[in-house]
Amino acid sequence: MTFSRFTPEQRRTMIMDIAREKGRILVEDLVLQLSASSETIRRDLNQLAASGALRKFHGGACLPSLVDENPFSMRMSEQTAGKRAIACTAARLFGNGETMFIDTGTTTLFLAEELSRLDNLSVVTNSSAIAGTLSGRTNSVFLLGGLYQADAGETTGEATIEQIANFRAAHTVLTIGAIHARNGVMDFSLGEAQVARAMIEQADRLTVVADHSKVGRGAFAKVCQLDMIDRFVTDRRPPTDMMDALLAAGVEVIVAS
Repeated sequence: MTFSRFTPEQRRTMIMDIAREKGRILVEDLVLQLSASSETIRRDLNQLAASGALRKFHGGACLPSLVDENPFSMRMSEQTAGKRAIACTAARLFGNGETMFIDTGTTTLFLAEELSRLDNLSVVTNSSAIAGTLSGRTNSVFLLGGLYQADAGETTGEATIEQIANFRAAHTVLTIGAIHARNGVMDFSLGEAQVARAMIEQADRLTVVADHSKVGRGAFAKVCQLDMIDRFVTDRRPPTDMMDALLAAGVEVIVAS
Protein backbone atom coordinates (compact mmCIF):
# COMPACT_ATOMS: atom_id res chain seq x y z
CA MET A 1 0.00 0.00 0.00
CA THR A 2 1.26 3.50 -0.88
CA PHE A 3 0.82 6.30 1.66
CA SER A 4 1.03 9.94 0.63
CA ARG A 5 3.28 12.19 2.74
CA PHE A 6 1.03 15.15 1.93
CA THR A 7 -2.38 16.13 3.28
CA PRO A 8 -5.27 16.04 0.78
CA GLU A 9 -5.29 19.87 0.55
CA GLN A 10 -1.53 20.00 -0.02
CA ARG A 11 -1.78 17.27 -2.63
CA ARG A 12 -4.57 18.99 -4.56
CA THR A 13 -2.74 22.29 -4.44
CA MET A 14 0.34 20.60 -5.89
CA ILE A 15 -1.77 18.87 -8.55
CA MET A 16 -3.17 22.25 -9.63
CA ASP A 17 0.33 23.76 -9.70
CA ILE A 18 1.54 20.93 -11.95
CA ALA A 19 -1.55 21.27 -14.16
CA ARG A 20 -1.00 25.01 -14.59
CA GLU A 21 2.62 24.38 -15.53
CA LYS A 22 1.98 21.51 -17.94
CA GLY A 23 -1.66 21.97 -18.94
CA ARG A 24 -2.14 18.17 -19.02
CA ILE A 25 -1.38 15.70 -16.21
CA LEU A 26 -1.39 11.89 -16.03
CA VAL A 27 -2.31 9.75 -13.04
CA GLU A 28 0.83 7.62 -13.41
CA ASP A 29 3.07 10.69 -13.27
CA LEU A 30 1.29 12.13 -10.23
CA VAL A 31 1.63 8.82 -8.40
CA LEU A 32 5.42 9.11 -8.69
CA GLN A 33 5.66 12.85 -8.04
CA LEU A 34 3.40 12.87 -4.98
CA SER A 35 4.19 9.42 -3.54
CA ALA A 36 0.50 8.53 -3.50
CA SER A 37 -1.54 5.57 -4.73
CA SER A 38 -3.37 5.74 -8.04
CA GLU A 39 -6.66 5.46 -6.12
CA THR A 40 -5.76 8.51 -4.02
CA ILE A 41 -4.78 10.53 -7.09
CA ARG A 42 -8.01 9.58 -8.88
CA ARG A 43 -10.04 10.72 -5.85
CA ASP A 44 -8.17 14.03 -5.90
CA LEU A 45 -8.81 14.45 -9.62
CA ASN A 46 -12.49 13.62 -9.13
CA GLN A 47 -12.79 16.35 -6.50
CA LEU A 48 -10.92 18.91 -8.58
CA ALA A 49 -13.06 18.04 -11.61
CA ALA A 50 -16.25 18.35 -9.55
CA SER A 51 -15.22 21.86 -8.52
CA GLY A 52 -14.53 22.83 -12.13
CA ALA A 53 -10.79 23.30 -11.59
CA LEU A 54 -9.85 20.42 -13.93
CA ARG A 55 -11.40 18.35 -16.69
CA LYS A 56 -10.82 14.62 -16.51
CA PHE A 57 -9.97 12.30 -19.36
CA HIS A 58 -9.01 8.63 -19.33
CA GLY A 59 -5.78 8.33 -17.33
CA GLY A 60 -5.47 11.96 -16.32
CA ALA A 61 -6.85 15.49 -16.42
CA CYS A 62 -6.26 18.90 -17.96
CA LEU A 63 -7.08 22.52 -17.30
CA PRO A 64 -10.44 23.71 -18.60
CA SER A 65 -10.16 25.61 -21.86
CA LEU A 66 -9.11 29.17 -21.21
CA VAL A 67 -11.65 30.45 -23.72
CA ASP A 68 -14.50 28.01 -23.03
CA GLU A 69 -17.54 28.79 -20.91
CA ASN A 70 -20.96 27.18 -20.85
CA PRO A 71 -23.97 29.10 -22.23
CA PHE A 72 -25.58 31.56 -19.81
CA SER A 73 -28.78 29.51 -19.45
CA MET A 74 -26.74 26.45 -18.48
CA ARG A 75 -24.62 28.42 -16.01
CA MET A 76 -27.81 29.60 -14.28
CA SER A 77 -28.34 25.98 -13.17
CA GLU A 78 -24.72 25.38 -12.09
CA GLN A 79 -23.60 25.86 -8.46
CA THR A 80 -27.05 27.31 -7.75
CA ALA A 81 -27.02 26.81 -3.98
CA GLY A 82 -23.60 28.45 -3.68
CA LYS A 83 -24.60 31.39 -5.87
CA ARG A 84 -27.77 32.01 -3.87
CA ALA A 85 -25.82 31.89 -0.61
CA ILE A 86 -23.29 34.35 -2.02
CA ALA A 87 -26.10 36.65 -3.19
CA CYS A 88 -27.79 36.67 0.22
CA THR A 89 -24.51 37.39 2.01
CA ALA A 90 -23.32 40.03 -0.46
CA ALA A 91 -26.66 41.86 -0.42
CA ARG A 92 -26.19 42.53 3.29
CA LEU A 93 -23.10 44.58 2.45
CA PHE A 94 -25.25 47.24 0.79
CA GLY A 95 -28.03 49.51 2.01
CA ASN A 96 -30.69 51.85 0.71
CA GLY A 97 -29.45 54.69 -1.47
CA GLU A 98 -26.28 52.99 -2.72
CA THR A 99 -24.75 53.82 -6.10
CA MET A 100 -23.20 50.92 -8.00
CA PHE A 101 -22.12 49.34 -11.23
CA ILE A 102 -23.13 45.69 -11.65
CA ASP A 103 -21.84 43.60 -14.52
CA THR A 104 -23.50 40.71 -16.34
CA GLY A 105 -23.29 37.27 -14.75
CA THR A 106 -25.30 34.50 -13.16
CA THR A 107 -24.13 35.30 -9.62
CA THR A 108 -24.78 39.02 -10.05
CA LEU A 109 -28.27 38.20 -11.35
CA PHE A 110 -28.96 36.26 -8.15
CA LEU A 111 -27.57 39.24 -6.25
CA ALA A 112 -29.87 41.63 -8.12
CA GLU A 113 -32.85 39.60 -6.90
CA GLU A 114 -31.70 40.21 -3.32
CA LEU A 115 -30.89 43.89 -3.91
CA SER A 116 -34.35 44.48 -5.38
CA ARG A 117 -35.65 44.61 -1.78
CA LEU A 118 -33.74 47.86 -1.21
CA ASP A 119 -34.89 51.38 -2.04
CA ASN A 120 -33.33 54.35 -3.83
CA LEU A 121 -30.53 52.41 -5.47
CA SER A 122 -28.78 53.99 -8.45
CA VAL A 123 -27.49 51.11 -10.58
CA VAL A 124 -25.59 51.11 -13.87
CA THR A 125 -25.48 47.74 -15.61
CA ASN A 126 -24.87 46.17 -19.01
CA SER A 127 -27.30 43.32 -18.24
CA SER A 128 -30.90 43.59 -19.44
CA ALA A 129 -31.96 40.91 -16.91
CA ILE A 130 -30.37 42.77 -13.99
CA ALA A 131 -31.92 46.04 -15.16
CA GLY A 132 -35.35 44.42 -15.28
CA THR A 133 -34.91 42.83 -11.85
CA LEU A 134 -33.95 46.12 -10.17
CA SER A 135 -36.26 48.47 -12.02
CA GLY A 136 -39.10 48.32 -9.49
CA ARG A 137 -39.63 50.18 -6.21
CA THR A 138 -37.84 53.54 -6.15
CA ASN A 139 -34.60 52.46 -7.79
CA SER A 140 -32.96 54.28 -10.71
CA VAL A 141 -31.49 51.82 -13.20
CA PHE A 142 -29.35 52.80 -16.18
CA LEU A 143 -28.98 50.13 -18.86
CA LEU A 144 -25.84 50.63 -20.92
CA GLY A 145 -26.14 50.46 -24.69
CA GLY A 146 -23.67 48.85 -27.05
CA LEU A 147 -23.19 45.64 -28.98
CA TYR A 148 -25.93 43.29 -27.79
CA GLN A 149 -24.92 39.72 -26.92
CA ALA A 150 -28.07 37.61 -26.94
CA ASP A 151 -26.73 34.64 -24.94
CA ALA A 152 -26.24 36.57 -21.70
CA GLY A 153 -28.53 39.49 -22.56
CA GLU A 154 -25.66 41.94 -22.21
CA THR A 155 -24.02 44.83 -24.02
CA THR A 156 -20.30 45.14 -24.64
CA GLY A 157 -17.92 47.04 -26.87
CA GLU A 158 -16.67 50.56 -27.36
CA ALA A 159 -20.06 52.24 -27.01
CA THR A 160 -20.68 50.51 -23.67
CA ILE A 161 -17.29 51.53 -22.32
CA GLU A 162 -17.77 55.14 -23.42
CA GLN A 163 -21.08 55.33 -21.54
CA ILE A 164 -19.55 53.92 -18.34
CA ALA A 165 -17.25 56.96 -18.25
CA ASN A 166 -20.33 59.17 -17.79
CA PHE A 167 -21.07 57.71 -14.34
CA ARG A 168 -19.37 57.61 -10.96
CA ALA A 169 -20.43 55.16 -8.23
CA ALA A 170 -19.44 54.12 -4.75
CA HIS A 171 -19.30 50.44 -5.71
CA THR A 172 -18.58 48.12 -8.58
CA VAL A 173 -19.86 44.56 -8.17
CA LEU A 174 -18.43 41.97 -10.53
CA THR A 175 -18.88 38.28 -11.07
CA ILE A 176 -15.92 36.65 -12.79
CA GLY A 177 -14.76 33.73 -14.87
CA ALA A 178 -11.70 32.93 -12.80
CA ILE A 179 -9.56 34.12 -9.90
CA HIS A 180 -5.97 32.99 -9.41
CA ALA A 181 -3.37 33.66 -6.72
CA ARG A 182 -0.77 34.83 -9.23
CA ASN A 183 -2.80 36.01 -12.23
CA GLY A 184 -5.62 37.80 -10.40
CA VAL A 185 -9.14 38.20 -11.76
CA MET A 186 -9.91 36.97 -15.29
CA ASP A 187 -12.84 36.44 -17.63
CA PHE A 188 -13.49 34.22 -20.65
CA SER A 189 -14.69 37.10 -22.81
CA LEU A 190 -12.45 40.01 -23.77
CA GLY A 191 -15.52 42.21 -24.18
CA GLU A 192 -16.77 41.42 -20.69
CA ALA A 193 -13.31 41.97 -19.23
CA GLN A 194 -13.11 45.41 -20.88
CA VAL A 195 -16.50 46.39 -19.42
CA ALA A 196 -15.39 45.16 -15.99
CA ARG A 197 -12.18 47.19 -16.12
CA ALA A 198 -14.08 50.33 -17.12
CA MET A 199 -16.51 49.85 -14.22
CA ILE A 200 -13.64 49.41 -11.76
CA GLU A 201 -12.11 52.72 -12.88
CA GLN A 202 -15.36 54.61 -12.18
CA ALA A 203 -16.04 53.30 -8.66
CA ASP A 204 -14.55 53.76 -5.20
CA ARG A 205 -14.74 50.14 -4.07
CA LEU A 206 -14.74 46.75 -5.80
CA THR A 207 -16.69 43.73 -4.59
CA VAL A 208 -16.15 40.44 -6.43
CA VAL A 209 -18.74 37.67 -6.07
CA ALA A 210 -17.86 34.17 -7.29
CA ASP A 211 -18.47 30.57 -6.27
CA HIS A 212 -15.67 28.18 -5.39
CA SER A 213 -15.48 26.66 -8.89
CA LYS A 214 -13.90 29.92 -10.14
CA VAL A 215 -11.04 29.81 -7.61
CA GLY A 216 -7.66 28.67 -8.90
CA ARG A 217 -8.79 28.69 -12.54
CA GLY A 218 -7.41 30.55 -15.51
CA ALA A 219 -9.27 32.41 -18.24
CA PHE A 220 -8.51 34.28 -21.44
CA ALA A 221 -8.88 37.95 -20.55
CA LYS A 222 -7.31 39.82 -17.63
CA VAL A 223 -9.56 42.01 -15.47
CA CYS A 224 -7.39 43.14 -12.53
CA GLN A 225 -4.87 42.10 -9.92
CA LEU A 226 -6.00 40.93 -6.50
CA ASP A 227 -4.98 44.18 -4.80
CA MET A 228 -7.72 46.03 -6.71
CA ILE A 229 -10.40 44.00 -4.86
CA ASP A 230 -11.85 45.32 -1.59
CA ARG A 231 -14.17 42.39 -0.83
CA PHE A 232 -14.38 38.86 -2.19
CA VAL A 233 -17.60 36.98 -1.42
CA THR A 234 -17.58 33.25 -2.11
CA ASP A 235 -19.33 30.09 -0.92
CA ARG A 236 -16.34 28.15 0.43
CA ARG A 237 -13.14 29.14 2.16
CA PRO A 238 -10.48 29.36 -0.59
CA PRO A 239 -7.55 26.92 -0.54
CA THR A 240 -4.58 28.00 1.57
CA ASP A 241 -2.49 29.40 -1.29
CA MET A 242 -5.41 31.45 -2.60
CA MET A 243 -6.40 32.65 0.85
CA ASP A 244 -2.85 33.72 1.62
CA ALA A 245 -2.64 35.65 -1.67
CA LEU A 246 -5.97 37.41 -1.04
CA LEU A 247 -5.05 38.42 2.49
CA ALA A 248 -1.61 39.60 1.38
CA ALA A 249 -3.34 41.78 -1.21
CA GLY A 250 -5.53 43.36 1.50
CA VAL A 251 -8.75 41.70 0.33
CA GLU A 252 -11.57 41.11 2.83
CA VAL A 253 -12.67 37.50 2.24
CA ILE A 254 -16.29 36.79 3.12
CA VAL A 255 -17.52 33.18 3.06
CA ALA A 256 -21.28 32.97 2.60
CA SER A 257 -23.17 31.47 5.53
